[in-house]
Amino acid sequence: MTTTGLPAVGELAPDFTLSSTADEEVTLSSFQGKSNVVLAFFPLAFTSVCTDEMGCFTEASALFEGVDAKVFGVSVDSVPALKEFKAKNGFGIDLLSDFKRDVCRAYGTLMEDAFFSKRAYVIVDKQGIVRWVFVEAELGDRRDNAELLDRLRELT
Repeated sequence: MTTTGLPAVGELAPDFTLSSTADEEVTLSSFQGKSNVVLAFFPLAFTSVCTDEMGCFTEASALFEGVDAKVFGVSVDSVPALKEFKAKNGFGIDLLSDFKRDVCRAYGTLMEDAFFSKRAYVIVDKQGIVRWVFVEAELGDRRDNAELLDRLRELT
């Protein structure tokens, strides 16, 4: 994958395969025809805002399922670190490790100087098309689940 800016709404989402905390590889294109996908890029495991955010996704998992969406947290942390982060906090969503930073670069979220991702959200529809993108101005900010769910409801 090459370094690019954020994917544009209406274009095909850059495909990828990443290792997950479920001990399996997750390929974005495998959800085409099956489910919408929310990619929630987050800076680092074990930080307060990231912990709260992944916890909120877990609490709202039934709501996301209700709009036919699968949520993945994506960070540059290793799989073992993400597994510990997930287990310690009881998260019910799978976390994806972009340890090589290729996906963050492809999605334009990597802060090269810090070597971790900005907090960003990408909604990909069932056809693999990017339908919404948002990058937080500050690392400590995050979108409310209600906003993401509203965006997903617009797809139906």
